[in-house]
This record gives sequence, C-alpha cells and structure tokens, in this order.
Amino acid sequence: MNLPIEIYLEQTPNPDSMKFLVNKVLLPNMIFDSKRTQNSGDSPLADSLYEKFEWISGVFVSNNFVTISKSTENDWYEYMHEVKEYLKMYFQNNFDVITKAFMEAKMKENANQTVDESIEGKIKELLEKYVQPAVESDGGFIAFKSFDNGVVTLSMQGSCSGCPSSQITLKSGIEGLLKRMVPEVMEVVAEASH
Repeated sequence: MNLPIEIYLEQTPNPDSMKFLVNKVLLPNMIFDSKRTQNSGDSPLADSLYEKFEWISGVFVSNNFVTISKSTENDWYEYMHEVKEYLKMYFQNNFDVITKAFMEAKMKENANQTVDESIEGKIKELLEKYVQPAVESDGGFIAFKSFDNGVVTLSMQGSCSGCPSSQITLKSGIEGLLKRMVPEVMEVVAEASH
C-alpha cells in the first residue's frame, strides 16, 4: 500500500523559485534540471508541469524535492497551492519523474566514475561534501563544469539559477573554501546562463 503523499513548501533564497519537499524519494543520487526554453523531453514530470502552468520557467528535481521557478512577477501565494495539489496527484499516481532512458544514461555515467586524485577530483569532492548539502537545502544544485588555469567554473541549477544571492554564495562561500583547501584554485565563476 502506498503512503499518502505529503508535500511541504519551503521558500528559497531565490524569490522566483519555490521548493516542494515530498515524503518520498523521487530521484535517488541524481538530479534533473530543465528550462522551458530548452526542454529535452527527458522528464514526463517537467513536460506535464510546463503544459499545465504556462508561467513555470524551470523544473529541478533531486532526491525528495522539486524546485519550480516562475517567469512572472506575481507572488507565489497565487500559484503554490495549485502546484502543490498537482504534484500530490502526480506522485500519488506514481507517474514517472524522468524517462527510463534518461535514468539508465545517468546510472551508467555514475557507474563509470572512479576515485579521482587530481585537482579536479579534490574540487568535486569538496563540492559534494560541503557545498551540495547546504545548496540542496535551499532547493538548488551547483555542478562542477571545469578547472582551467586556476579558474573553477560551476553551473548554477535549481533555485541557484538566477538567484540574487548566488554570487555572494559563489564568491564568499565556495571560492573561499576551495582556495583554502586546494591552493591551485585562484577564482570560482559561474557558467554563463543559456
């Protein structure tokens, strides 16, 4: 028997994003991030949200939460209850969050990862251990993109994408941590948004 789905709302530092916490695991050990403008079709959940709510600009899913970004000036109170009820119905019916092909590709990618003792490996480990838990609690995700000539490039996803305070987090928090722990790091920058 399925437990009744409970969804709790949590504000994020980004005023255009809202975190919807669910009492079940949606994506164990993986993330899904999409923008309406570049929707890939890899997530039936994102597709259905974009179809139902024209004001949704982004959908981010990780572990037990969905972060939804809006493209309107309207306040969240105008939308949050309708979205919460829709998500509740969606998860109660056990509809797919992502496609099987996307999940298989991600699992294969994760299985091919080995322990990395390089500078990049140290950076990724620090991000995973110290940065991800804090950022996830705010409905976001920060992904390592590259390390080149002392510059670490990160991708801001979920509520971090477009968040007014993400630059402060990036420069004061993450850059400070990485410079202390990995002397080769000179600067941390965000990947340019598409």
